[in-house]
Amino acid sequence: MASFDTIITNGMIVDGTRLPRYRADIGIKDGRIAKIGRLDPGDAARVIDADGLIVAPGFIDLHTHYDAQVFWDPYCSISGWHGVTSCVIGNCGFGFAPVAPEMRERSMLTMTRVEAIPYACMKDGMPWDWVTFPEFLASIERTPKGVNLLPYVPVAPIMVWVMGLEDAKSGRMPTDAEHAAMCKLIHEGMDAGGCGWSAQRLGVNSPQMDYDGTPMVTDVMHHETSLVFAKVLAERGEGFIQQTLISPTGDNRDAEQHFEDLARVSGRPVLYNVVQASDRFPERHRNQLKWLESCRDQGLRVYGQGVTTDPGFVFTFEDWNMWDDDAAWREATLGTPAERKAKLADPARRPSLRHETSGIVSDSFDSIYVHQVMNPALKGAENQTLRELAKRQGKHPVDVMLDLAVADDLKTEFYTTIGCSLPYLAEIVRNDLAILGVSDGGAHTKFFTAGRYPTETLASLVREHGILTLEEAHWKLSAVPARCAGFRDRGTLVEGAPADIVIYDYENLRVLPQEIAHDLPGNEWRRVQRAEGYRYVLVNGEVTIRDDQPTGAAPGKLLRHGVAA
Repeated sequence: MASFDTIITNGMIVDGTRLPRYRADIGIKDGRIAKIGRLDPGDAARVIDADGLIVAPGFIDLHTHYDAQVFWDPYCSISGWHGVTSCVIGNCGFGFAPVAPEMRERSMLTMTRVEAIPYACMKDGMPWDWVTFPEFLASIERTPKGVNLLPYVPVAPIMVWVMGLEDAKSGRMPTDAEHAAMCKLIHEGMDAGGCGWSAQRLGVNSPQMDYDGTPMVTDVMHHETSLVFAKVLAERGEGFIQQTLISPTGDNRDAEQHFEDLARVSGRPVLYNVVQASDRFPERHRNQLKWLESCRDQGLRVYGQGVTTDPGFVFTFEDWNMWDDDAAWREATLGTPAERKAKLADPARRPSLRHETSGIVSDSFDSIYVHQVMNPALKGAENQTLRELAKRQGKHPVDVMLDLAVADDLKTEFYTTIGCSLPYLAEIVRNDLAILGVSDGGAHTKFFTAGRYPTETLASLVREHGILTLEEAHWKLSAVPARCAGFRDRGTLVEGAPADIVIYDYENLRVLPQEIAHDLPGNEWRRVQRAEGYRYVLVNGEVTIRDDQPTGAAPGKLLRHGVAA
C-alpha cells in the first residue's frame, strides 16, 4: 500500500515562513502534509509533477462577503480562481443569522445596497434552513465547498434580534439587559465555532447605506457597545475583531483610540479597515501606518487591512450607490432604475450634485472615464474623461455624466479610480502591519473584481516591479492573515499542516481581462476576472483547480474555532 495519497515532486517550495525557497517533494496523506523531503514517486497513489513550478501555501482572504454566494458557488469565485483556499465570512457585522423567518426578506434587502449583492441572487440561491447562528453554521457545513470558510459572528443581526430593527437603527444606547442578551448570542455563536465578531461603524453619513438610504444598524452603534462586545473575547481568551470605523466626532484620533481600547480590553487581535493609498491624499495612509506602528509599540495587536489591487470601479447608474455619504447623491440614487433616471434627469437637482465627493471611491468627477456606451448615437463619448467632454460641451462634468447616463437609459458604463502611484502602494505592502487584500469577494459584484489580488500581487508587485520578494509575498498572502485571524494550522507548508497548496507557473502567471459572466441565480450577472498560470490548487489535499479550471471537487471545510473538525 502506498505511504502517501499524493506526492508533489520537483517543485520549488516557498513555504510561507519567509525562509529561502528550496527544492523538495511534498507527501500528502489524509488531507495533510505528511512529509517534506526527497520522496519516492512510487510511494504514492498519485503524483503531481511540479518541475519548473512554484509550490506555496494557499492564499487566505480575510475580507469577503461570501455568506450568501457559497450556497450557489462552492468555489467562492473569483477568490477561489486566484489561489485562495480559505476565506473569512461575516465581515463588517453583516450576515444572515440569527434572523427570524419573518425578517428574511428584510435581511436580504439590507445587503442589496451596502454590499451591492443582487436581491434575486439571494432570493433564488439561499436555502434559509436556519434561524440561529449555530444553525447557519450547520447549513454552511452541509453545503459543498471548494474552499475553507472561517466565520465571524456578525453583530448587526444580533442587534436586530435583541433590540428590534427600529430601535437598533435609532442609535439609542442598549440597556444593560440588552447588552447582556447580545453578549449571550455572541458567546453562543463562538461556542458554535465563530472566530470573533465584526462591525461596520461608518456613522449616520455612511458611504454604504441600507437599501432605503438609512444607516446600517452597526453604523449607529456606540463605542460603549463595541467595548462590551470586546469583553466577550477577553472572557473567552480567544477570537478577533474586524471593524471599519469612522469616528462619530469626525476626529481620526477618536477612532484610533477606540481601536486601541478594543485591543486593550479584549486582549485579542483587531483588524482595522482599511489602509488605502491615494495620490490625492498621501498623508492618509502614511498616518495610518504610523498609528499602527504606535499600536505595536504599545504591545497592542492592531493590524491594517490594505487595499493592494488597482482600486478601479466600473459602474452604471442602474446600480451605483458608492457616494452614499453625500445626502444629495444618496437620495438621487435611491429607488428603481426608472425612479433614478427621473431624479438624475431633473435639472433642479443638479446644483446639489455639482461638487466633489469625499474621494473614497474616486479622485475627481473630472477624471472619470466613459468606459462604454450602449446607444450607438452616443459612442463618440467612449474612452474620454468627463473633463475632456465637459470642456468640449461647455458643461460641468457632473452634467456631462448625468446627461449621458439619462440619454443611454442609465446603461452607460463609467470607470473611476483612486489614483494610486506605485511608490505609495509599496509603502503599504512593505509594512508588516498591513495585510494584503480586502477583496470584498461576493460583494459589489457589478462594480469591481478585487478578488484577483493574490495573482496581481505575484505578477505585478513581485515579478514586474520587485516591491516584494517571492518569500515575502507568500508570507504576507498566507501566513500573516492566518496568524492574525485565528487560523490554527494553515498558512504555511510544514509537516502536519492541512494540504492547502498552490502550484503555479511564476513566469506566466497573470490576471485575465475583465468580463461579464451571466452565472448567478435569478438571471443576474457580474464582472469577473480569471487567472492564468495556476497549474494546480489543492484544498485539504484534493485538487480543486487544474490548469486554471475548477475540477468540481468540494473538499473545503467549515473552520470552527479556526480549525477543521
